[in-house]
Amino acid sequence: MRKCRQCRGPIPSSKDCTDPYTRGGFCDIACYGLHKAKKDKEAKDKRQRKEHAARKESIKTKAEHARESQAAFNAWIRARDQGLPCISCDKADDGSHQRHASHYRSRGACPEIAYEPLNVHTSCAQCNTMKSGNILEYRIRLVKKIGQSAVDWLEGPHEAKRYTIDELKEIKARYRRLLRELQFDT
Repeated sequence: MRKCRQCRGPIPSSKDCTDPYTRGGFCDIACYGLHKAKKDKEAKDKRQRKEHAARKESIKTKAEHARESQAAFNAWIRARDQGLPCISCDKADDGSHQRHASHYRSRGACPEIAYEPLNVHTSCAQCNTMKSGNILEYRIRLVKKIGQSAVDWLEGPHEAKRYTIDELKEIKARYRRLLRELQFDT
C-alpha cells in the first residue's frame, strides 16, 4: 500500500484509480492542498531570504568588505599551512592551540601586500599577539622557507594600493574558492 505524501495515510493503488490526486501520491484533495500551500510558502520564504541577502549586501561598507576578504584570506592561509610549525617559534601544530595568519609586513604598515601569500604564514597565538609577531625569529625562518630574494622583495618598496569594493569582493570570492579546493583535496 502506498502512503500519502502529506499525511502518510494509506492510498489505494494507482492502477485502478482515476482520481488525479491519488495518482499524484495524495489521499484526497485536502492533503494535496496542504502540500501545495506548504511548497508555496517554502518558495516564498526562499525568495524573501534571497532578496533580504541582496539588500543587506548592497548596503555593506568598504570596511565590511575588507573585513570579510581578510577573513577569507586568513582562513585560506591557516588551511594552507595546516600541520606546519609556527613561523616564529617552530612550535608544532598539534591542534590544541589557536593558529593565526601572521603578516610579516603588517597590514597597517604595508596594505598593498596584505593579500600577498608570501607575506602571510601561520603562527601560534602567543607569538602573533603577545610578541607582536616575534619578527626577528619570523624573518630568520621566512628566509629559510621562501628564500632571501623573496624576503628582499617583501621588504622593498611597493606601489600604493587602495582596493575598491569590487576588488575586495573578488579577493573574498577567490580565497573562499581556494579554501574549498584545499578542503576538498584533504
